[in-house]
Amino acid sequence: MPGRDAAPGFLLRRLACARGGLASLAKRTQLLKRNTERGGDALQVTAIAPVGGAGVIPKRIAETVSARHLCCTAVRNRPPRPSAHHLPTFGTLDMLQIDNLVFNGWGRRFFDSATVSLPVGAKVGLVGRNGVGKSTLFKLILGQLTPDGGEIGLPKAARIASVDQEHPATPVTLLDTVLAADLEREALNAELETAAPERMGDLYARLIEIDADRAPARAAEILSGLGFSTADLARPMAEFSGGWRMRVALAAALFAEPDLLLLDEPTNYLDLEGALWLEARLKKYPHTALIISHDRELLNNSVDAILHLREGKLDLYTGGYDDFEKRRGEKARLQSATRAKQEAERAHLQSFVDRFRAKASKAAQAQSRMKRLAKLEPVAAVIEERVAPFTLPSPPRPLAPPLLQLEGASVGYDGKAVLRDLNLRLDVDDRIGLLGVNGAGKSTFAKMVAGALALQSGHLKSDGRIRVGWFHQHQIEALDPADTPLDIIRRARPDDSESSRRSRLAQFGLSFDKQETTVADLSGGERARLLLNLVAMVAPHLLILDEPTNHLDIDSRRALLEALNNYEGAVILITHDRSLIDLVADRLWLAADGHIKPFLGDMDDYARFVLERARAGVRAPSQHLDRSVAPVQQSARRRQKRSAGAGA
Repeated sequence: MPGRDAAPGFLLRRLACARGGLASLAKRTQLLKRNTERGGDALQVTAIAPVGGAGVIPKRIAETVSARHLCCTAVRNRPPRPSAHHLPTFGTLDMLQIDNLVFNGWGRRFFDSATVSLPVGAKVGLVGRNGVGKSTLFKLILGQLTPDGGEIGLPKAARIASVDQEHPATPVTLLDTVLAADLEREALNAELETAAPERMGDLYARLIEIDADRAPARAAEILSGLGFSTADLARPMAEFSGGWRMRVALAAALFAEPDLLLLDEPTNYLDLEGALWLEARLKKYPHTALIISHDRELLNNSVDAILHLREGKLDLYTGGYDDFEKRRGEKARLQSATRAKQEAERAHLQSFVDRFRAKASKAAQAQSRMKRLAKLEPVAAVIEERVAPFTLPSPPRPLAPPLLQLEGASVGYDGKAVLRDLNLRLDVDDRIGLLGVNGAGKSTFAKMVAGALALQSGHLKSDGRIRVGWFHQHQIEALDPADTPLDIIRRARPDDSESSRRSRLAQFGLSFDKQETTVADLSGGERARLLLNLVAMVAPHLLILDEPTNHLDIDSRRALLEALNNYEGAVILITHDRSLIDLVADRLWLAADGHIKPFLGDMDDYARFVLERARAGVRAPSQHLDRSVAPVQQSARRRQKRSAGAGA
């Protein structure tokens, strides 16, 4: 989009009726077809809406606004949103209807006559392998791409919001930025400044009707859930980093409560605490939401249907992700059984035809069987989607315990301690899940253990022969876009032969053509795969993984889980993926208040702990470390979960 550097992360668009108003909307259940055209620095949103009585030719409404002025704004000069008492009744009308969608791009076909309908109020998880076209579908719904065939329909007056990039760094305060997403409240307050006395009564009545007085409290509640403190609310947006401004864009979208909310991997820029809060929030979201996610817990707990994108088709399954997997497996087994039965029948009929076609006495029967053969509709073979495994070689010789021991250690930056008085022991086969909000010191701890940050005080005891593998998100961001996987592994393995390097890359899941593809053209999942395997290539005694699953689809996450459970070294895992921690970690450590100490309980206990504090309105960084020692039975319970998860 033009002006991307200044374009917003939160984009809200509204399609509305002209003159017919809400009464017209309530009476008509037709879908409208949107056409979005781009030109220069402007974005034109066109809607077709009926005006007047029945049989009147629809009036086309069009408005063009600068792409640089779409920050938390909708297409203007439209009827205000309906109040809670005057919401239109859609009846059986779907919120989103996709009919025979065809889209080709970048040398491939993404959608091939895809058809699906999402009902009003549904919370739907959009899943599929990395690169199949999930984000492309969002761009088609928003009108940022034009289909090659078919239609995408939305109800009249539907407001759509998406979060596609961080909010701009402006001097506006955090709270005012989110409040600005409520377009009607902002417009009413602005009109009050200059309204005639006879108009003010109507304005105040409408403000009361939309509960405008409670808006700041509601915005503050959302921001608190996403990790902002009370003091943060008065800070200007320019003081926050890109990751935190991404949270602001998400907060604005949730606050606006559009009729259709589109979220693309919303947990990727949240910590575990933020992900837990969002999971609970989405479950109660009052309108329709379509969420691209690879977070199994979110897909099980927050959505009531799964939309599966595969081979250009869209299939809708009711229930959460576990239900989807079960039904998809049953569907595949039924399809395989049907195909086997049909192939047996086909072979039997063909055998009869071959034997008796030339025999006069059997010619009629042979002809009948030939007709039957011609009528048999072929049943497609079930093709298993292969997932490349992760290669995490175990250390050849374990070192003597403890692997690491910290005594009274403090670590930080520029003389200021981020973590202090650390007294921790890590053994050769420990699996540690490191919990805590963003900013609590988890990544600082990982950097210190990896040897990239020196202690300010205290002692760190370890064997001089220890090898540490450290994966973190900044490695992905630091990749040279012009490099290829082959270039990267040549530098990492200068003494290997070219065929050996290519063989390693193939084991990583990078096919021959991908090996010479530039990093800029690799998907996020492919980059993460490359770096994860490179980090583990030295068979480390300790593997530190800081948000390893951000760009991995669910099947790749399962492959990583299996590799970690087969790996025989120690692991420190920092992730917002609750199921991965639950199935990998034997012990939990909590970073809070400048300390890291063991957390008593498992991930279910931690989830309850976080949500209880969120409901109490207390920000997570002030978590009390009163859960001091994890008992043996908790570790045993986690091992049982891990065994069950690995077998799933």
